[in-house]
This record gives sequence, structure tokens and C-alpha cells, in this order.
Amino acid sequence: MSARQPALGRPRVHLRRTDSTNDRARELAAAGAPHGTLVTADEQTAGRGRQGRRWSAPAGSALLMSLLLRPGPPDWVPPPPLLPLIAALAVADVAGDQAQIKWPNDVVFVREHDAAAGALAKVAGILAEGRPQEGWAVLGIGLNVAVRVEELPAELHGTAATLGRDPRDLEPVLLELLAALQRRLAETAEQTLQAWRARDALRGRTVAWSAGEGRAEGVDGAGRLVVALAGGGRTALDAGEVHLRVEES
Repeated sequence: MSARQPALGRPRVHLRRTDSTNDRARELAAAGAPHGTLVTADEQTAGRGRQGRRWSAPAGSALLMSLLLRPGPPDWVPPPPLLPLIAALAVADVAGDQAQIKWPNDVVFVREHDAAAGALAKVAGILAEGRPQEGWAVLGIGLNVAVRVEELPAELHGTAATLGRDPRDLEPVLLELLAALQRRLAETAEQTLQAWRARDALRGRTVAWSAGEGRAEGVDGAGRLVVALAGGGRTALDAGEVHLRVEES
């Protein structure tokens, strides 16, 4: 392991049950925990997604983790605007070739063989939080490794996906994901954007948000979603400013 890329996942705190692994990791960050500190849990009672959404999964069926990142040497500093995109790429690497990314960082499968063909089913969610002024970020990831979709709340049956693995695969998948994150964090911004664009699930789809709607045309150099507006012209959306509605094909 290069000194320029400290190992991820050590030290590790594993909890049988907690409200939120991100909350625990934030507490550890504030207490001075080192780069690479990992918090995992069998079950979360108040797992959070972006914009206050809940992350729900039966105990022992999903990979629930939060990773503490701190800046390293000058040539290894996680770029905050791209960090969620980097994380989504790492998760997609583990989820397989069929995995795509719904901007900015939901990892999805495209449903192809049922009445909802073309719809996006979410297999993983990512929540990046941090305090740049204090030199840390927390990367929360929930990945449906062994979840049985029929055991989720009824409202999620049409929008959730799973890797369909065995609960015994949770630890191997965790190791795969940490290795993928290690690789992806070492890439340049241009490499990140190029790889992300190859897995873009929204390109060409109609998206709507509180201020308008249009056709998704990929991401710009800052990781913002570029949208061709219905009335002409383009805009770039920041992940913290919008709640997207996607018109399925």
C-alpha cells in the first residue's frame, strides 16, 4: 500500500444496531479519528439519504457503512464536489456492468423485462457530509447486497433493487468496495468524469425539478447536471439544490 494512499477501513467500528452510521462517523471525526476510519452496522434505525430521505433495509441484508476521509498529501486530496460521484463509481464497480448512476450518486439497475421497463430501480444510495474547514468528510453508503425486495416496505417494491447475494457475502462485498474506493479516489477529475459519464442513467431522459424541466445531457466539469430546457437554452443543476423527478422511458 502506497504511503500516498493510506488504507481505507482501519480502524473499524462495527455496531449491531445504530441510528445512523454517518452520525457515528461524524462523532468520530469530531473526536479526531484518522483518515480511513470505518463505521459499519447490521441495522440502522434512522439511516439517511440525500435531502432527508430514509434508507430502509432488513437487518443483516445490506452493507451499511460510513467512511471518514481526511486530506492527504498534495496529490491525494479528495475533491469535495466530485466525492459523491467518485463513491457512486466505486459502488457501480462492485455492482457490475449493468449498474448505472442516477445523478448525482444513486446506483441503479434499469428494469427491462416487466411492465415498468425502462424504470430505474435503486440498489445503492450515498450520502456525503463533511466540514471542509475542519478537514474531513464522511461518506455514507447503503448497498442492497442480500436484500429481498419483497421484504421492504410496499412503497419500495417498484423502485428498489438488490444484488441478490447471500448475507454471508456482506464482508467480501465490503472488501471489494473499499478496494474500489481506493482506486477511484486515486484517479484524476477527468478520469472520474469520463467513467461517470459512461454509467449515466439520466442522459437523454426528461427530468423535472421545482424550477423547471428539460432533457438531461450529462455532467459538466464540476459534476453538475446539464439540462437542455424545454423552452430553449441550458442550465446546470447543483446536487444540493434540486429534487429531480425522472420521466421513465
